[in-house]
Amino acid sequence: MAEKPQTCTFSHEYLEDFTANVFVHFGIPQADARQAALVLSASDLRGIESHGVARLLAYVELLKEGLINPRPNLKILRETPSTAAIDADNGLGLVIGPRANEIAMEKAEAVGSGWVTVNHTNHFGIAGYYPLQALERDLIGWAMTNSSRMVAPLWGAERMLGTNPIAIAFPGDEEPPIVIDLATSAVAFGKIEMADRKQQELPLGWAIDKTGVETSSPAAMMEGGALLPVGSNRDRGGHKGYCLSAMVDILTGVLGGANWGPFAPQFVMRHRVAERDRTVGKGLGHFFGAMQIAGFMDPAEFKTRVDDWIRTFRATKPAPGSDGVLIPGDPERASEAERREHGIPLVMPVVEDLRQVARISGVPFEAE
Repeated sequence: MAEKPQTCTFSHEYLEDFTANVFVHFGIPQADARQAALVLSASDLRGIESHGVARLLAYVELLKEGLINPRPNLKILRETPSTAAIDADNGLGLVIGPRANEIAMEKAEAVGSGWVTVNHTNHFGIAGYYPLQALERDLIGWAMTNSSRMVAPLWGAERMLGTNPIAIAFPGDEEPPIVIDLATSAVAFGKIEMADRKQQELPLGWAIDKTGVETSSPAAMMEGGALLPVGSNRDRGGHKGYCLSAMVDILTGVLGGANWGPFAPQFVMRHRVAERDRTVGKGLGHFFGAMQIAGFMDPAEFKTRVDDWIRTFRATKPAPGSDGVLIPGDPERASEAERREHGIPLVMPVVEDLRQVARISGVPFEAE
């Protein structure tokens, strides 16, 4: 077993300020830069380390190469009272996502529900950030996105789909909200990167190597291998993860007018694979939804019923050797409470990436 890498701890405020200043350096307006920093910070606070500041270098590389537009002009291509289709003008996904989500929420407040597709965009952070914003307005929120091809479809031996996450959140009354945020792959690619940085092996069922054989090596996956869908193989329900991923890809890519499946553009430049010989849309695609609870029942009654649901499941008889049933969102809430008070630990490879960001941008980091 490899020795655990050393970590350094930073306050979330420090990392947010550093991140915002880096984005400003690349021409992103101050308010947008702060918004982007908040999305990344939410990921680190909630313990989803793969999508926080560990991703900053990837955004910087794309901005430096002119592959992201720092000052996009969003264009609404089609619109009804409850729907909109948006061309994001190749803007930063961490800025585009919140803008499109806002449109979905405004439509929901006006007519009961709002549904928004976005194309010509890129990585938008954790999907769970967006339904959390809907909760603040007493709405049920949804978010989905497709992503760079990293996942083999069931019985396939090459990358054809993204990790294609889905998120939805339901408000409680006295209990905290239920927040579901999951990749449709067995694991997010960022966790492969984190395992590589921490010199850890992967559980079998997460990935295959370039020959299509299951592997526990992060390097073997990254060097021509692929992630597996939720369930991994047919006997373990891999067809379900594959179908969920296909659903997200069609809603975000096909319906949204973005690239889909193997044609989705790459995000992490250091792990790029050969691009396909054609495009089938613009950039990546997102899908946002928001629903008024009052369209279905009294909001107060719904929240009381959610509380009852939560308490019933918390009272489940625990499985042997476990602490009992968790409610979706429990681990992230615990992480956020801990990290707001004690700071965000970053493994040294991530710290080194941030030092490289500082050298590229000229924005001070630590003693730089």
